[in-house]
Amino acid sequence: VQLQASGGGLVRPGGSLRLSCAVSGSILSGNIMGWYRQAPGKQRELVATVTTGGSTFYAGSVRGRFTISRDNAQNTVYLQMNSLKPEDTAVYYCNEAPTPWNNYWGQGTQVTVSS
Repeated sequence: VQLQASGGGLVRPGGSLRLSCAVSGSILSGNIMGWYRQAPGKQRELVATVTTGGSTFYAGSVRGRFTISRDNAQNTVYLQMNSLKPEDTAVYYCNEAPTPWNNYWGQGTQVTVSS
């Protein structure tokens, strides 16, 4: 089973990052995928989803700034994050959506937005 997010880092407010997530084909195939995030002291939240056909949904806090996409042939899900704000600071995870696969969480990637 693979749900491995990467691409996080430290960025200044207003900056951009692109996250990638390598996903096992058995999870990706035919399922809606999503990016979640968990900030310190807060519950994990779903911020974006993408269907197998490319239809997307965004939480209000990221709509217009984040773009989710997927490459089914490469078993990869992406999250392009622009105009980052300090409140976007969190550990980001990818998983099946809206219900995580088998309640299993793979490796997340830390995003820190700070001047």
